[in-house]
Amino acid sequence: MTNVTLITGDGIGPEIAEATRRCIDATGADIKWEIAEAGVDIMETKGTPLPQETIDSVRKNGVALKAPITTPVGTGFRSINVHLRQELDLFACLRPCKSYKGVRSKYSDIDLVIVRENTEDLYAGIEYEKGKDDTIELINWINKHSKRPVSNTTGISIKPISVEGTEKIVRFAFDYAQKMNRRKVTSVHKANIMKFSDGLWLEVSRKVATDYPDIEFEDRIVDNMCMQLIQKPELYDVIVLPNLYGDILSDLCAGLVGGLGVAPGANIGEKGAIFEATHGSAPKYAGQNKVNPTALILSGVLMLAHLDMQSEARMLEKAVAAVISEGKDVTYDMKANRNDPTAVGTQEMADAIIAKIKSF
Repeated sequence: MTNVTLITGDGIGPEIAEATRRCIDATGADIKWEIAEAGVDIMETKGTPLPQETIDSVRKNGVALKAPITTPVGTGFRSINVHLRQELDLFACLRPCKSYKGVRSKYSDIDLVIVRENTEDLYAGIEYEKGKDDTIELINWINKHSKRPVSNTTGISIKPISVEGTEKIVRFAFDYAQKMNRRKVTSVHKANIMKFSDGLWLEVSRKVATDYPDIEFEDRIVDNMCMQLIQKPELYDVIVLPNLYGDILSDLCAGLVGGLGVAPGANIGEKGAIFEATHGSAPKYAGQNKVNPTALILSGVLMLAHLDMQSEARMLEKAVAAVISEGKDVTYDMKANRNDPTAVGTQEMADAIIAKIKSF
């Protein structure tokens, strides 16, 4: 039996976590769930949005399935998602974007994989607040050593990109491509402008690529990559990016396949992995049994594959695809008309997926 931490999250998190757990259990996967909490709800009783026991549970088990957690915009605590990735050194964010028949989209037959570096870049959390003493000290140093003056009214975020971090994530992308029989890896950057950070990323990407002569390699400037994905996504396969670009382009690619409601995700390190939907916690829908559980269920598919439960993973994905294709027992957002009275709730869609599993 495999122990897996289930982080129930907040907002819609507990509902879709329950739906996903039931679907995974229906495959017969030999999993023992260890329930853990994180987010704004637990903060009221624990005084922290990320209790130490939650971190300890993930460390002990090595694998977690995490429902969405609210991140305040502009104020409040930092992203728990980012903190977990950094705390556990989950350096690789894996976000497949795949077309499923029955999901409304302007595109079909999309099959892309975003590989995003998780621990460095502008999300490293090295920031200096406007007007603080240490910020003024840093600005004075910059003004002394740079030809471009910085105003004392400036807030500063540092963008660290290291040789070690870049090599690790690019090698992860190539190893994934080999394992999954993918044909090409594209490294994305802005090296034409940021010579010493993105320039380093590009230099290391090119060096790592020479170790994988059987896989095609190319690089793209990030703004051009956005246009390329809209115009001709069929030219791309595995796309590896620094943290910020990866965050943005993973949402773009999710849009190609119908939105975040069908976009799974995984955060993987050498000693652990957390699987999560890429969408947010949607607190306004909490407790309404209304939202689409597909993204977290597909994240469960990734988790099962990671645990080498391949037949269970294939069974679950096949069941999800069948329910979506039929279009009957799906949530309101997956209907042609969002006001369609035949739309079912979160748990009812899970029931339909379970029924498919049992019918195989």
